[in-house]
Amino acid sequence: MSSALQDAEAPTLSTPGTAPLFAPGDGSSIAQGPAKPQTPESGAPGVPDRPTATAEAADSTAALAPSATVLRGARVAGRLAWRIIKPSLAIGLFLALWQLAPRLGLVDPVFLPPFSDVWAAGLELYRSGQLSEHVSASLTRSGIGFSIAVAAAIPAGVAIAWYRPVAQFISPILELFRNTAALALLPVFVLILGIGETSKIALVVYASFFPILLNTISGVRSVDPLLVKSAVSLGFSPIPLFAKVVLPAAVPAIFTGIRMAASASILVLIAAEMVGARAGLGYLITAAQQNFQIPAMYAGIVAISLLGLTFNGLLVALERRLSRWRVQSER
Repeated sequence: MSSALQDAEAPTLSTPGTAPLFAPGDGSSIAQGPAKPQTPESGAPGVPDRPTATAEAADSTAALAPSATVLRGARVAGRLAWRIIKPSLAIGLFLALWQLAPRLGLVDPVFLPPFSDVWAAGLELYRSGQLSEHVSASLTRSGIGFSIAVAAAIPAGVAIAWYRPVAQFISPILELFRNTAALALLPVFVLILGIGETSKIALVVYASFFPILLNTISGVRSVDPLLVKSAVSLGFSPIPLFAKVVLPAAVPAIFTGIRMAASASILVLIAAEMVGARAGLGYLITAAQQNFQIPAMYAGIVAISLLGLTFNGLLVALERRLSRWRVQSER
């Protein structure tokens, strides 16, 4: 009885600020250590939410993302602007030198007038309609001859490159004519075809044919044989093989020849128009020179240069369009 009373009245062993070592009725015999202060949890009523480190990092990343995008766009715009500015600076310096050299007496202004005088003469030719007439005549002749050359040279080049007997048969003739300058044959074309439009167009065809032909032969012969063997093993017949494998692979070389032919067609045509024509840029230059209208003569020369640049730019754009698969594969 007395022992039971002693057990009931025995105090628990504890110190201030600590949990009891032996809690009555707990059955635990392991010390729990100092009691941890209770802190209110975030989200409880009356307790504001506390931002976490992850939320802060996300906010900082979201704040930096627009600035990084703007910086990247500025860099791209800067590179594009520099690509435009560089050639513009070169052209501007050339025109400034052209303008200042006659004014400063470095050259005789009678034979090389300032660019401002040439510009004024070109505007006068444009307002009178003469410039449009001459440009139209030259473009018509050059376009017809160039188109005929492209239509004839590409199939011929493919046939010569693909079929060895054809190449062996026609190579001597090709070597003979491709080393003969087109302008050297101008009297022959005039004698045979007359002094009209036919002789000029035929001369353009001759001058444009060989650059396209030779580059087509080179492009077809340089096609990877593994591509051809793979296409044949997949069951490609000759026509799909040419259309889907050989010609696409040879496009860069073919367009190199086409661009060379475009330049040659304009140059040869101008020379032909100087000899016997009543319209065209070549005739305009010759007539202005004979009448001592030097600014108009230089205006015709500038028109030829602009025409050639436009022609070349169109061909480059077409080449990129047809060679898009090549650019993507190289990436």
